Amino acid sequence: MLEITPDKIAHVIIRAREYDSGVNAWAHSGQRTGHGTETELSEFIAALNDDEKASLVAVMWIGRDTFAADELAEAIRTAKAESRAPTESYLMGEPQLADYLEAGMEALGLSPEAAEDDLQRPV
Repeated sequence: MLEITPDKIAHVIIRAREYDSGVNAWAHSGQRTGHGTETELSEFIAALNDDEKASLVAVMWIGRDTFAADELAEAIRTAKAESRAPTESYLMGEPQLADYLEAGMEALGLSPEAAEDDLQRPV
């Protein structure tokens, strides 16, 4: 069973897309620095509990075709067992993080678009 809400996954997707596009990041010596979206994304992932982190990694792996959707429980167990580096560093090092998370959600029958729309709806 997935131990993270679709809204939290959608939040990571949105921030990962912004991070990849360079929104709110500034260049220093030709490199992105830890400001804006990068910091916010890293802190958001770091603040998740261990079950949520393992589920987020599992969804990414399913989207990357490392595991099939019907292997969700095994993917979560593996993510918990193999966790070595901080989850935020591992996930943010994945160049297609947002795409893999969207594909993983879709494979699990969740709508990334609906969750993203809910998060971006004006208050």
